[in-house]
Amino acid sequence: MVGLLEMSSLSDIDNYFSTQPEPVKGCLLALRTYILQYTEGMQETWKYRMPGYSYKGKMFCYLWTDKKTGEPYILMVEGNRITHPSLDRGDRARMSILPIKANEDLPLATIHEVFQEALTFYK
Repeated sequence: MVGLLEMSSLSDIDNYFSTQPEPVKGCLLALRTYILQYTEGMQETWKYRMPGYSYKGKMFCYLWTDKKTGEPYILMVEGNRITHPSLDRGDRARMSILPIKANEDLPLATIHEVFQEALTFYK
């Protein structure tokens, strides 16, 4: 019963991360830290039942997991305007995803490249 009480005192965002299975949980937490420290002005919010990150008040990206594979990904809000080859647009009108392998090191250089291009649409 104590576990349930502790869980209910968590914020929606913290609860989301705490309920993920490993190694996805560790991967998502590392991505969370990276995003929040990426640049000044990045803020975390709970939107559409997922962790979202805004830059200077405008939505920048979200963290989520693929329903079929369970693998995490970064959902880039301005993904349709970013030309990076690692992004997968699928049938989305505006957003694109950057798939992440939970069992591998974060592709920090790729994430940085995508974020740098995305930031040009927010200035």
